[in-house]
Amino acid sequence: MAHFAKIQNNVVVEVLTINNDDCGGGEYPESEPIGQAFIASCGIDGLWLQTSYHANFRGKYAGISDLFDVEANEFVSAVVEP
Repeated sequence: MAHFAKIQNNVVVEVLTINNDDCGGGEYPESEPIGQAFIASCGIDGLWLQTSYHANFRGKYAGISDLFDVEANEFVSAVVEP
């Protein structure tokens, strides 16, 4: 399964799972644009970036409210103020 995070203002607002076949059956980064096209073909809008459930790329698995660091090209946990 492939996982994609919806990014708004560099914040993860949603995460969805799609079949590997819908990403061309390949590996990241080649699979990302294919998966993005599949998501768009389902009528789902927004910026969707592939994330790794096992943290093999982009720092960590993206969770709701995590941040996307554009310069580092990775997901990071949101800092929670006490």
